[in-house]
Amino acid sequence: MTDVAAQKKQNAIVAVLAASAVALLVVIYFVPIWWVSLTAPQYPKTAFPEGIRIHFHMNGVFNGCPKVKKAEIEEKIVLDCVHEMDAINHFVGMYPTGAGGVVEKAFSPFLLTFLALLVIGFAIPQPKVRFAVTMAGWAVMAGWMYMTMMTEGGIKYQPASYIKSLVTALGEGKEEAGEELSPIIAKLQEELKKSGSKFVKTEEVRSQLEKTGQKELSDILANLNRGGEGVQVKSLKQILEEAKEKGGDMKATNIEILHQAFLTDQARLPKEKRQKWTGSGMQVLLWHYHKTLARWFNNPARINPLVEKVTIAAWAVFWGLIIIPPILFFLGSFGPRFFYWLMGLIPAILPVAFVVEYAAWLYWFGHNMSSMGAFTLKPFMPTVFGQGKVAQFSTHSYPHYGFGLMLIFSVIMLLMVLIRRKQLKTQAEQV
Repeated sequence: MTDVAAQKKQNAIVAVLAASAVALLVVIYFVPIWWVSLTAPQYPKTAFPEGIRIHFHMNGVFNGCPKVKKAEIEEKIVLDCVHEMDAINHFVGMYPTGAGGVVEKAFSPFLLTFLALLVIGFAIPQPKVRFAVTMAGWAVMAGWMYMTMMTEGGIKYQPASYIKSLVTALGEGKEEAGEELSPIIAKLQEELKKSGSKFVKTEEVRSQLEKTGQKELSDILANLNRGGEGVQVKSLKQILEEAKEKGGDMKATNIEILHQAFLTDQARLPKEKRQKWTGSGMQVLLWHYHKTLARWFNNPARINPLVEKVTIAAWAVFWGLIIIPPILFFLGSFGPRFFYWLMGLIPAILPVAFVVEYAAWLYWFGHNMSSMGAFTLKPFMPTVFGQGKVAQFSTHSYPHYGFGLMLIFSVIMLLMVLIRRKQLKTQAEQV
């Protein structure tokens, strides 16, 4: 086989490996990477075969409890184990699971796209073509990120699974429907019966509320009113349940739940501090983080500094993804060979980066517990891998099949690096 033929074969192999690696990144985004469960005597295996189990994805925390199918147990709705675990943890002052990795989860589509561009760029042997392709991909990624994070209604450009995880972290609207909005919903439904309409005139109800001294409910109603005929009389819980029954657009429904929860939050604030709902990814990220932290422990003195840190981190990642990729793509194409190797090696460390990130957030949860919990525990490091013990609970923490895909992805990248290294070494010897 001639040298030219050998190089073409090696380039073809690298191209196939790169395509496989990019496909794996797409799959990795949507599948569970790690799982954690709690077991205890009060959760018998007959009803909780896997304990209280949750799954960590790249874009959120999801329910890991299966639907129990036994003759003695009739379970129409699968237990929401994310809510269950958060409820258990809050007794010792631990923040909800949704409070971890909020910036990483929000930017994960763009971070993985960046990794995919590094893979593609590394596979392209011609520097000029490499630079042109990676820069075109970066332009698309940057435009997508800007539309998602900065524009009005941009949250809709996030994958549905990410939006679903935000709603899950808030109890799928149950708190808002059952505790916060029930007085006004009851008042609206009372007016609805009188009018015989699907809608009620908000100004009429507001007037009645103010006359009876219910100014706070009047302000909430003013925020809920978005013009038109009036406000449809449905609680957030009703919106969610009806969408499930009709098989409707659950992504749009979940965005509406976030919207309504946001408006309700703003109605409690003084007028000068209220924000207008824009639905941008950045607004939702920062508001949702604040609300998640305050879900069990509403302590502004503790929460506000945390939100400020996350705000700085979110903007740092946003601008980092704008500035760093073009520099790396240029240097990887025309700069010292070191930067070209970085294009192949950076994606290869994905599984290591995930474990380090996961362990760091577990440390944060174990060392940043609120004093408002019912019980007090000394700061501790939750189990990263294997089994542990916290009070009467046994903890289990293990990789899911998504982490296995990460390892395969890493092996593919290392193979690409080795093949390219051999190819370049051969070319150097021939010169």
